[in-house]
Amino acid sequence: MKPVMSIGRAVLGTFKARVRSSQFMGPILLAVSIGAGAGLAAVAFRELVHGIEHLLFEQAGGWVKLGIGAAYTIPIVAFGGLLVGLITRFFAPETKGHGVPEVMLAVAYQGGRIRARVTLFKALAAALCIGSGGAAGREGPIVQIGSALGSTIGQFFRLPDRRVILSVACGAAGGIAATFNAPMAGVIFALEVILGRFTSMAFGLVVLSSATATVVSRAIIGDHPAFMIHSEHGLASGWEIVLYAGLGVMAALVAQLYTRTLYGIEEATDRVRIPEYLKPAIGGALVGLVGIWVPQVFGLGYDVIEKVIDGSTTHFAFGALVVFCLAKILCTSLSIGSGGSGGIFAPALFIGAMFGGAYGCAVNYLFPEHAGAPGAYALVGMAAVFAGAAHAPITAILILFEMTDNYRIILPLMSATVISTFVSQRISSESIYTIKLRRRGIRITAAQDVNLMDAITVRDAMTTDFSSVSPEMPVPELMAKLASESLSGYPVVDESGRLAGVVAMQDVEDALIDRNPDKLTVADICTKNVVVCRPDQSLSSALAQFGARNIGRLPVIDPEDPRRVVGMLRRSGIIAAYANAHNQSADLIHRVDAMRALNERSETVLEKHAVRAGSPLAGTRVRDAGFPEGSTLTAVVRGDRTIVPRGSTLIEPGDLLMVLATRQNAGAVHKWLKQQC
Repeated sequence: MKPVMSIGRAVLGTFKARVRSSQFMGPILLAVSIGAGAGLAAVAFRELVHGIEHLLFEQAGGWVKLGIGAAYTIPIVAFGGLLVGLITRFFAPETKGHGVPEVMLAVAYQGGRIRARVTLFKALAAALCIGSGGAAGREGPIVQIGSALGSTIGQFFRLPDRRVILSVACGAAGGIAATFNAPMAGVIFALEVILGRFTSMAFGLVVLSSATATVVSRAIIGDHPAFMIHSEHGLASGWEIVLYAGLGVMAALVAQLYTRTLYGIEEATDRVRIPEYLKPAIGGALVGLVGIWVPQVFGLGYDVIEKVIDGSTTHFAFGALVVFCLAKILCTSLSIGSGGSGGIFAPALFIGAMFGGAYGCAVNYLFPEHAGAPGAYALVGMAAVFAGAAHAPITAILILFEMTDNYRIILPLMSATVISTFVSQRISSESIYTIKLRRRGIRITAAQDVNLMDAITVRDAMTTDFSSVSPEMPVPELMAKLASESLSGYPVVDESGRLAGVVAMQDVEDALIDRNPDKLTVADICTKNVVVCRPDQSLSSALAQFGARNIGRLPVIDPEDPRRVVGMLRRSGIIAAYANAHNQSADLIHRVDAMRALNERSETVLEKHAVRAGSPLAGTRVRDAGFPEGSTLTAVVRGDRTIVPRGSTLIEPGDLLMVLATRQNAGAVHKWLKQQC
């Protein structure tokens, strides 16, 4: 038996070494494995939430209701909160809260290292919180679960920090993609929120992980949007874009109210002198109390959201929508701020849908000739509130597009979301994710603050490899071409190479309604008033034109010859160009990675610790800090700058200290830094 075990350990060791040293197949294998694991974890977490919800409300709830009537929700939500409090107190304290800040902290300061037990206990704690009626979402927990899974796999193979961090991002992307059936949004969330930067390596691996997780989840639970809506929303008139701009401004204010209420209740809870594990129970009892009159606040609330965003009129009156919005803000803040476990994304969608629906009712009353359906404003409000809270406009746009499968709303969606983000950032530079870390004296700084969409040109994102059709092509031939090439449209180019229009699948469908396609050509059905862009145009200005027509692409024309098509601009090209541009902004990351690489080849250990406000080192000069023997302070990372320390350098709260220590003194140095920082 022992020889067999020895052979097994040797084989495993060889496999781990090969994966660790591989620069191509190793990362790909890990990304696919993490994606598959995250997909399975997302499905299991979803079923766990439904199972607990059925057990507490359908089974136990029936008996409790017989005794105390409508107030039965109070003990059920309180009981769930109590169990969550016990888990966070005795098993895994990091499962408390909405999870994403803890992942961001691990990526920024801990080399992506997250304890393996987080995968299990976060799933259990969050499922208990949501399933018992807590007003929280699945996004934060599944990000932390997927990230912990990725980190565990990375640590199992003893990968360097930079590759463990990529494993964490892969887990986060896979979790989001599988949970919301939104593979593109999973990629952008991992890059925009978790990593805070784009590189070609990170982009490729998170795409693999996100795609794998989506395939796994679709194989188990099917392929359908998170929200089933039966009518496509779009612009009712050109003037309506002004109303959506107003929605963006108002959504930013709602997002700030949501953020400040959440952390205001969290601060108030911290000041209460009772055992920590009792606080989520009290918060749950208060949520149950509110739910007696407003039961719509319980859980995810997706069924309520669908009723508001679907159809030409909302199922609720203006006053009811306002009450739902404010009640959800309060109850989510109580559920999470009191120490519960759950995400802030689903509540942000609920809050945005209720506020947007109310806004839509108001503008329909005031401007009936210009305003579209209230459901359209509710749909846009979902993305605008989340973007205003998270400062993540690209994620918000993509995830709402994928969750609803409604492309006609893209122009209002982009306008309101970007405006909401801009206004929210002017009010507060911290997002709902980073403000939690900032309160602890930890600063998460993106690699750059410039708007890359202004720096990237259409030339960087367009493709010159595209198909076109002639105006004389019969419509049946066009239909066969669309089916065989799986595209949704083509530019129409005449014999001299001049742009004559654009034809899309929608044009074919419209022609089939009351006309004989056998007698039609492309020239009869194509759109001749074409929206175009130029290669030298900024991507941000091109995006402003993107939704002007119900098409998914823009022809790129030659500035010297406006009728000649030189390329096509598509969404996939935009994402790839954005990722490549971020590749140029990682000077600080490369410098830290170089230090890590040096550490891996030497007899020294690199210790990284963030200085908290009020700690012994905060406000101390380097010469007076008294660093232990066998250690050297090599760098101080302050915001987006790396400072070479001198004796007179003042250590400030939020600074990240990079300390090299000999291997024999590493334990003592780590302990000292932990005490002093």
